[in-house]
Amino acid sequence: MESSLHPVTFDNFGQTASLLRQNKTLYRLQLYVNDCHSDSVSYQFIRPILFGLDAESAHGLSLAALRAKPIGAAKRTDPALQTEVAGLVFPSPVGLAPGYDKNAEIFAKAYGLGFGFVEIGTVTPRPQSGNPRPRLFRLVEDRAVINRMGFNNEGMEAAASRIEAVPRARRRGPLGINIGANKDSEDRIGDYEKAMARLAPLADYVTVNISSPNTPGLRALQDKGALDDLLLRVRAVAPDGPPLFLKVAPDLEPADIDDIAAVAIARGIDALIVSNTTISRPPLQSRYAGETGGLSGAPLKALAQQRLADFRKASGGQLPLIGVGGIASAEDAYARIRAGASLVQIYSALVYEGPFLAQRINTGLLSLLRRDGFANIAEAIGADVD
Repeated sequence: MESSLHPVTFDNFGQTASLLRQNKTLYRLQLYVNDCHSDSVSYQFIRPILFGLDAESAHGLSLAALRAKPIGAAKRTDPALQTEVAGLVFPSPVGLAPGYDKNAEIFAKAYGLGFGFVEIGTVTPRPQSGNPRPRLFRLVEDRAVINRMGFNNEGMEAAASRIEAVPRARRRGPLGINIGANKDSEDRIGDYEKAMARLAPLADYVTVNISSPNTPGLRALQDKGALDDLLLRVRAVAPDGPPLFLKVAPDLEPADIDDIAAVAIARGIDALIVSNTTISRPPLQSRYAGETGGLSGAPLKALAQQRLADFRKASGGQLPLIGVGGIASAEDAYARIRAGASLVQIYSALVYEGPFLAQRINTGLLSLLRRDGFANIAEAIGADVD
């Protein structure tokens, strides 16, 4: 999702009106993000303004508002929420999923919204514009999103320069970098090697993304032989580098799940992220239900939770799992943790719940832990399956 704004234009008057409307919306967003340290000023007053714009322009405005926000101290979290994965300490199990900050523009500021970790990207070696617009759709009636962005990003050099400009001390939690292949690449595994070589020194962990449905043929890298070759080559680029995570699709057969888990364990993958968007279509009410692309948000919740349980079983609990998909509340996050997730990530829910959702989830998780007699997050991981 691009940070640059592309207003819908019909003529000079229409272009001017659209720009004025976006500038007014940006001003209100900046007031909201800078002056509100909780949801005391409800997102419900801001959301209709954003929803008056197309989804991608609204996303660009939200990035612009955060860029204008000073880097502040991260929200202090209760020690009970702290957890450790792959040798990294996460102050909270709630992370910002990739796709929001594709180009490393606001990652240092996201910690101040309550996130315990941030994952930027997907970043490819070379810049690419992605698929034609429109390519991002809100399914409001379903509290969902469909996207066919196509790994639009400014490339690894642009991302690297922004990350290098922020001292590591300003990170208030781990920074993950999600890497992918260029659409027109003749050597996709080679693209992952290039991105790993450039970005691994800057990351606290690197995620190999082979599960986007919007780059033709990419999911073929989930096949056992191709995956084994990919992970072997990527890890060889930085054998002493940061932890390596793997992000998988939810649209998998049982044999695929077993194969992916076996290869991930054999190749020393440090965690599995389950899961990306789905190409399946459960019953939906929105007029955008027929759009092609990956579906995320509430309709993905049940499938993503099931896939998490499947990978927990297939891996025998040997791989830390990160739960993604349809998480919009503390209860959703807690269910994923009890099903075996060490961490969770959110993105689509921010569209409907606002930028301070991570804070609310953190607060709610503490209450749920205390209700069930757990001293910390680690005690709750896999409680429903172990």
